[in-house]
Amino acid sequence: MTDLTLYHNPRCSKSRGALELLEARGLQPTVVRYLETPPNAAELTSLLGKLGIAARDLLRTGEDEYKALGLAEANLSEAQLIEAMVKHPKLIERPILIAGDKAVIGRPPEKVLELLA
Repeated sequence: MTDLTLYHNPRCSKSRGALELLEARGLQPTVVRYLETPPNAAELTSLLGKLGIAARDLLRTGEDEYKALGLAEANLSEAQLIEAMVKHPKLIERPILIAGDKAVIGRPPEKVLELLA
């Protein structure tokens, strides 16, 4: 099996649920507490490629920072949105499971199981 990495926030029920689902199957992913060790721009760009989504699709739009930074502006570039997430990792949707060259956002948590099939 490919090594698994979980971008995890232990305070998030969805993130905890995804980790529990993996552990219940005997899997021990490398857990990255991304709020403590946020990804840099290159890592985030790579992650977006594995997810197959644009930076805007990884943003948590309900966070105060989203509104305060004006991230709803349609004219912001991918680089600007990535930089906002690097500086404010709370804006990154979670949990995210990475397996090789693919990744999935675990919302709902059961979505992480799609990478195991």
